[in-house]
Amino acid sequence: MRIITVAITFIFIMNLNAQSTSEKLYALPFGSVKPAGWLKEQMQHDINGFIGHLDQIVPQLINDPIYGTGRLQKHSIAKDLGNLKEGDAQGDEQYKWWNSETQSNWWDGYLRNVFLLENPQGIEKVSAYVVSVLATQDEDGYIGIYDKELRYKFNSENGELWSKATLYRGLLAYYEYTKDEKVFRAVERAVDNVMLHYPVNSSSPFSSGTSFNGGVSHGLTFTDVLERLYMHTNDEKYRAYALFLYHDFSNTYQSEADVQLKNILNPDYKLKSHGVHTFEHIRALMIAKYASNDPELSRALDIYLKRIRQVTTISGGAMGDEWIAEREADATNTGYEYCSLQELLDSYCLLLQKTGHAATADDIERIFYNAAQGSRNPDHSCIAYLKTDNSFEMTGTKNGEIEPDRKQTRYKYSPAHQDVAVCCNPNAGRITPYFVQNSWMKENETTLVLTLIMPNVLATTIHGHPVRIENITEYPFQHVMRLKITQSEPADFILKIRKPLWVEKVRTDEKYRIENDFIVIERAFSTNDMVHIAFDANVQILPDKQGSKYFTYGALLYALPIKATEIAGKNYGSSFTDYTYEPASHARYVFKADAEPQYLNGIIQTTLFNTQTRTWEEVELIPIGQTILRQVTF
Repeated sequence: MRIITVAITFIFIMNLNAQSTSEKLYALPFGSVKPAGWLKEQMQHDINGFIGHLDQIVPQLINDPIYGTGRLQKHSIAKDLGNLKEGDAQGDEQYKWWNSETQSNWWDGYLRNVFLLENPQGIEKVSAYVVSVLATQDEDGYIGIYDKELRYKFNSENGELWSKATLYRGLLAYYEYTKDEKVFRAVERAVDNVMLHYPVNSSSPFSSGTSFNGGVSHGLTFTDVLERLYMHTNDEKYRAYALFLYHDFSNTYQSEADVQLKNILNPDYKLKSHGVHTFEHIRALMIAKYASNDPELSRALDIYLKRIRQVTTISGGAMGDEWIAEREADATNTGYEYCSLQELLDSYCLLLQKTGHAATADDIERIFYNAAQGSRNPDHSCIAYLKTDNSFEMTGTKNGEIEPDRKQTRYKYSPAHQDVAVCCNPNAGRITPYFVQNSWMKENETTLVLTLIMPNVLATTIHGHPVRIENITEYPFQHVMRLKITQSEPADFILKIRKPLWVEKVRTDEKYRIENDFIVIERAFSTNDMVHIAFDANVQILPDKQGSKYFTYGALLYALPIKATEIAGKNYGSSFTDYTYEPASHARYVFKADAEPQYLNGIIQTTLFNTQTRTWEEVELIPIGQTILRQVTF
């Protein structure tokens, strides 16, 4: 039996010399970074809200024993999930595995939130859940949703790998925080079971006929689990298996085929798949590339990332409402799904770790601080399933467009969105912990890298000695940071702080140099030390692809809020309710070219032309995250 000590738990540190030299940074274990300030307050609000109570809002979905006594059998029928199924792909097979995604993604987000918040009741609840999951493991190591007569024997749509990916990601996070060795061994055995029944290079896990197979395609994210296991063990078998999965995926029929190698290398191909698949599959392609160092895969990754930018809105919105359908991103006419925001953010976090590119961190902050915050309801605990940058109406359809029987309901705010699918709300619980987790990385044992800026607290080691750094800041609303450093003894180390692309000037008393858009401070730090740093910014007026203008200040996109009538919908008990919004005005505004906007106390003041009244108006723009209905391009 392999013994892992507490020190070796931080295998990310111990394996530095073994890490591929092509990878610039390495991640820290979950729990090394915790939120502080306004971000911690928001996470606490989330746990008090729907993220902490989804198992009470839709108990029949979260508590479905699909991994245990309710495993799927040959004659299992699709459950009533409470969704209308309008706009979904045809076929009941997908509805059989949906509950595994719903509950596993929710638990993944929930456990990360309660651990980061050090919530004792939540942690007790999570520990009981993990015990119950491990109790479902068969003697051969299998943890999954299928009975013995079905597992690994599919020729049509299924959720075998997808249900495992969503579950195992959460279990590994639990292990990283608690150091509970039996949880890690359980995941190892479960993954070994997959590799035994889908042998590397001599099986085809993604062969499932030629019909819709969204669950099968989701299963490519099993590479997330393999990558994390590799980071813990440095065992090349995991990356070899990830490479095998990517090639098998590329060589079989997939209904969500954007990331298939032949499609990427086809210069005439345009992204068309279900958006969530398209964005989550970035990680699988990236993992395969770094597993092989294949120049063709390297070229494919570059091409794919360029295509991704074509379908990303100015707020960072990952287009897909719900299919990309060969379109380019547009502030009014293309929406983005909250699931896609989480998946693109997670993919960019992995890209940041691999490449160390500061610009990727800007992309991550753009998603979180704008598209994601702008899809939250600032007044109630609920999110939009689909949202547009220019959000003129939230009554079910995209900006109020007329559809037969108005069956589309995704453009509203809900704590569950059960009428569509309970997928975005669980992912809303994942996005903040993933964002926090990736805010600090290491370049080597003596170099700490502040990658994403937010109020937080880092706890790690330098040469085996504990170091604590608290980032005291109101960022992104203000651009001043105080890094409070506490360590057991004085030490020399290097502190790298990302300089966002919008920064006009860096202000600090520290001696520093700039390397690849990172501020590098190299000196002896005392046991109680402090680094003060501030960024100067200007209001930027930028063009979008359609020729309109939009306003930013620092990391934030600014919007003109539109007054609206709030209409309460379905109530889920207590304080959880669906909401739609009808605009009080249908006026649209145009930017005056010679106007000089002014920034004052979090507001951009400028002059816009009201096309309805045909008059110029002095207006105030606010961060997109503080709005419900809004106009962002002018």
